[in-house]
Amino acid sequence: MTFTEKANKIFNQAIRDYHLKDDVDTPINNPYERENIEYSLYLKCWIDTVQWHLEDIIRDPHINPEEALGLKRRIDRSNQDRTDLVEEIDSYFRQVYSEVKPQPDARLNTESPAWAVDRLSILALKIWHMQEQTERKDADQEHIQKCQAKLDVLLEQQKDLSTAIDQLLEDIEAGRKYMKVYRQMKMYNDPATNPILYKK
Repeated sequence: MTFTEKANKIFNQAIRDYHLKDDVDTPINNPYERENIEYSLYLKCWIDTVQWHLEDIIRDPHINPEEALGLKRRIDRSNQDRTDLVEEIDSYFRQVYSEVKPQPDARLNTESPAWAVDRLSILALKIWHMQEQTERKDADQEHIQKCQAKLDVLLEQQKDLSTAIDQLLEDIEAGRKYMKVYRQMKMYNDPATNPILYKK
């Protein structure tokens, strides 16, 4: 099983588990051991899934402004959790390939493996929810057909992205590419760099 076959399977598991209750306040019940990459993949997709639904809720035009502010701050925390987890997954890849000596002509990729995995997790969510749209009984045929066409594209995109990630990992393992990880230096969360915070 390739890395992305495993990842996609775990992402689908997390999304299915969330939708058993379909409630943003449902506690996570991660079935994997904390030290395993499977644990991080499941947690990554669970965070993404909860945030997906928070983003739906906050777009309600009739939402109470105080509730919206609370949701916005919750989404901000979730984004930070997502970023931290991506960096944790990249640390896993760095450890896995720590003994690999890059070839003299090894090239750098535009993004780290974990940021590509981040996109794969979001793609699994898009596929799940677009599939839901194709199965709606209260929608007309035109809506169903449009959503089916979008679903077909998303499935092709998932296949292509999975292939690209697996090829990137193969290239890193063979020394044809090398990893460099830049930490996400988010300034708005830092009281020392956000002027609204440090000027108070």
